[in-house]
Amino acid sequence: MLSRRVFLSCAGQLAVVGVWPARAQSVDAGPWATKLLAAAEAQVGVTTLYAAAYESIAYPGGDVPRDRGVCTDVLIRAYRDAFHCDLQRLVHEDMVARFAAYPKNWGLKRPDPNIDHRRVGNLQVFFRRYGQERPLTQNAGDYEPGDIFTCLLPGNLPHIGLITAHKSSDGQRPLIIHNIGDGTRVEDRLLEFQLTGHFRYVPKA
Repeated sequence: MLSRRVFLSCAGQLAVVGVWPARAQSVDAGPWATKLLAAAEAQVGVTTLYAAAYESIAYPGGDVPRDRGVCTDVLIRAYRDAFHCDLQRLVHEDMVARFAAYPKNWGLKRPDPNIDHRRVGNLQVFFRRYGQERPLTQNAGDYEPGDIFTCLLPGNLPHIGLITAHKSSDGQRPLIIHNIGDGTRVEDRLLEFQLTGHFRYVPKA
């Protein structure tokens, strides 16, 4: 299986390398999406590393050091910072109650609050259950600010990110914010990989 780090060394020549690519314009986003995306974009330049090693963290509210993380950490931190919405706690509580509904790809026999919320497959199940599942299309116009997308990288590596309110330099695609290997970045890569999910999750007040 091609590792994410090795894949990136190959894909870097195809992708916008800058942390903030050239943008044509921004679009209006609803208040909740504006708040969520501001929290996500505040991670740019702070989270500069991709680090996927298993770590024991506090519960609830646990996190690895902010200079590092994986793709899921972009969302987890953004929801915490914007809304005090702790996906670590929410996913863990749902997995305790409904463990059979979640993937068994990692040989788990019980929920693990150190890692469960940091796995794309578990977030897909959670967002499908408690958010809105949106149309999964190849039409960039169907993806709105604050939406969540999931995709498969080469080697069947699951990935997740957020749709921003910024447009590509030609105005045709929304930029995404994610960590695909070199920290949190805003890039024009929505349609680069095989999309597997499209969600919207607005936390309850």
